Amino acid sequence: MSKFRWLLLVAPVMALIGLVPILVSSSSASADPGAILRFDVMTPVTGPYVGTGNPIRTVPGGGFPWMIGSGEGSLSRDGRLEIHVHGLVLADSPAVPAALRGTNPVADFEAIVSCQTVTGGMAIVTNVSTGQFPASTRGNADIRAKVNLPHPCIAPVVFVASPTGAWFAATGS
Repeated sequence: MSKFRWLLLVAPVMALIGLVPILVSSSSASADPGAILRFDVMTPVTGPYVGTGNPIRTVPGGGFPWMIGSGEGSLSRDGRLEIHVHGLVLADSPAVPAALRGTNPVADFEAIVSCQTVTGGMAIVTNVSTGQFPASTRGNADIRAKVNLPHPCIAPVVFVASPTGAWFAATGS
């Protein structure tokens, strides 16, 4: 008898007498706040995404390359959005004026949530934005807002953007 077959035969007996732990999954309604997206990494606009040439889900990139220290957050089914960014500043790049490198020249950030959804039987992109939130010159900001998500909200992408709608950081790596 193979070791695998032997294990299949004895595992239920051993579990009954407490020698082998049984892995089970359980959850309670209160344990799940309804998050449809949690993220602990964001990528800055850079390379071919700088400017309007290669928008992501119709959202154009910022006019200069950016860099980010960290970005994290969550999006709930009811549209509650929370984002924390640190060090979201213009890149140390020849494309950025020397006096602006390593700084955030934008006083306020907003967030954009982009969803694939279905309208009239057609797949479409729906983008919803928050209001503006203060951002430090060091590129630190906390965004807490509620947005009206489409239903369904398939494959959400979260952007940190300028008040004009150009993105500086997006979920992903």
